[in-house]
Amino acid sequence: MKRREFIGLIGGMTAWPRTVWGQQAASLPLVAVLAMATEQIANARSANIREGLKRAGLVEDKDYIITVRFAEGDSVRLQEIVRELDRLKPRVYVTVANSPQPIHRLAPNVPVVFTAIAIDPVAYGWVKSYAKPGGMTTGNVQNALGGLESLTSKQFQLFKELVPNLMRLGFIGLMDTAVQFPVEHAAVQKAAQQLGFAVSMYDVPTLDDVESAIESGQRDEVSAFFVSISPRLVARIPQIVATLAKTGKPALGPTAVWARGGLLMSYSTDFDEQARRAGGQVAQILSQLRIASAMGQQRRFRP
Repeated sequence: MKRREFIGLIGGMTAWPRTVWGQQAASLPLVAVLAMATEQIANARSANIREGLKRAGLVEDKDYIITVRFAEGDSVRLQEIVRELDRLKPRVYVTVANSPQPIHRLAPNVPVVFTAIAIDPVAYGWVKSYAKPGGMTTGNVQNALGGLESLTSKQFQLFKELVPNLMRLGFIGLMDTAVQFPVEHAAVQKAAQQLGFAVSMYDVPTLDDVESAIESGQRDEVSAFFVSISPRLVARIPQIVATLAKTGKPALGPTAVWARGGLLMSYSTDFDEQARRAGGQVAQILSQLRIASAMGQQRRFRP
């Protein structure tokens, strides 16, 4: 890896001779954090990941180095970033608000840790089981205790307490969220049926079409709006929240960042803590890789 990739990571070690730092950095395992979301969210989650690594006893710039990339909701850019990172030879990938699919496809031999996903990794073949994942993927999921159905049901129960006259909910979704799309649709429909209100689906092909979907819901006189859990929508929170505010309708967000962004409420797991746990999982992987490397060297140099 080129030395300039690490200039921003030197921090308090600027007194070191540059050649010594270059040798030190080149020998450390690279942790690549990849986020579908915005720079702000990527930086916040990477700080949590660093904290998790620190809790596990690892020191940045001594035991590992880290690089962070974000796609701002652009799925094409996400694949380009994976190709870019693959050239840097990371030892571990950490995904933030996106599935590990692009990494599996473009860098299948590198371990992947997801900070949090709301889809079933077993059903999609990323792991063999929750007890013994196997393969190259691990991390934190929101569906171990009932899946996205359970989470959506709880979100709707709480929302209906705030909006007791809820008759029809307008769902804003992205059609190109291939893995999550059918699962989320089913969860939304089932939860709404159980609670006695209807759902109008406003699925759009691109982020640029979200505003027109909200306008359609307004014309149809929906009681309120619910935004898809798709990580790509997070990149447009300010614009989407502003458009929803113009409707005068209450709106539910799938995660805390939406409520912080201005929607009426959200309900989800603690993504900060899940990112810290992911950092601990990365530490375990790096430890296993270090042990495997040491054993390999011992065998190689055995007389």
